[in-house]
Amino acid sequence: MTRLDLRALPLYRAVRMRAILIPRDGGGGLRRVILPAVIGLAVLGLVGTSCRSGPGGSSGSLTVVAAFYPVFEAAERVGGALVDVTDLTAPGVEPHDLELTPDQVEAIATADVVLYLGAGFQPGVQDAVGDARGVTVDLLAGLPTVEPPGGSEQGLTADPHVWLDPELYARMVDEVRHALATAAPDDASTFRSNARSFTDAISRLADEYRAGLATCQRTLIVTNHAAFGYLASEYGLTQEAISGVAPDAEPSAQRLAELRDLVQRRGITTIFTEDLVSPKVAETLAEEAGVRTAVLHTLEGLTDEEIAAGDDYGSQMQENLSTLRTALGCS
Repeated sequence: MTRLDLRALPLYRAVRMRAILIPRDGGGGLRRVILPAVIGLAVLGLVGTSCRSGPGGSSGSLTVVAAFYPVFEAAERVGGALVDVTDLTAPGVEPHDLELTPDQVEAIATADVVLYLGAGFQPGVQDAVGDARGVTVDLLAGLPTVEPPGGSEQGLTADPHVWLDPELYARMVDEVRHALATAAPDDASTFRSNARSFTDAISRLADEYRAGLATCQRTLIVTNHAAFGYLASEYGLTQEAISGVAPDAEPSAQRLAELRDLVQRRGITTIFTEDLVSPKVAETLAEEAGVRTAVLHTLEGLTDEEIAAGDDYGSQMQENLSTLRTALGCS
């Protein structure tokens, strides 16, 4: 299968780029800055001590606060050099667990645009948005969501993991475009062009998923937590999760026994773990069932190492597709 390269977009053209992390003013987390890899260390040092500015270096950039990584990437791709995007969730942090600092609360209050997911996904962010003076958008509000398995769970009124279905993520990107255009109407045509480039690439990714998962020996996936329901529904799979939509929910001994029996009965070969949650329970289940484990990226927050390697939504979703095809015996 050919690899989809979402870096073939305006932000990444002409020169190989790399990401670095620099501290935000006031200690309010980290900001990812995209720079050409050929830039010398002296220049990188200057960036680390420079004033806060957008990716294009404009001190007049539209300030955007994004709740966590998939929203952050969408805002960067759509806004390009016209936006300065803050990711509230630091690299490697599970976004369900986010607790805002005072500086982050202030950033939400003063930003031109605040992009978040409601339904109780990040309660602290949802509460702080009430004091925001700019454009605020709950990106779940316009999407067809479903209840968490078993109903409301730990304050969640909907399964928030819409970004793991490329079709729904493309719709999120368009909502981001609309929010930025509302805040900066003079730049609407640029936002529209950037969004079209990104959503076209996401649509190609969706086509690869559809083709790649069309003919598989197995269609059941057993995951660490219930993050892949939308993806499974879109591509003809069934998800059984060890824990619920919230990754820190503890499974009962009965649930683990049921999953062990299900795995053995259905000929499942792989239990899926993830990046930001301890794999211990999944590994124990896999050992008891006599199967292996493999990582499925939830993209809830990239690690420092993944960012340094240039990973993004497209590359990690491609890895997920390859992992699923191997585990499910797809042809």
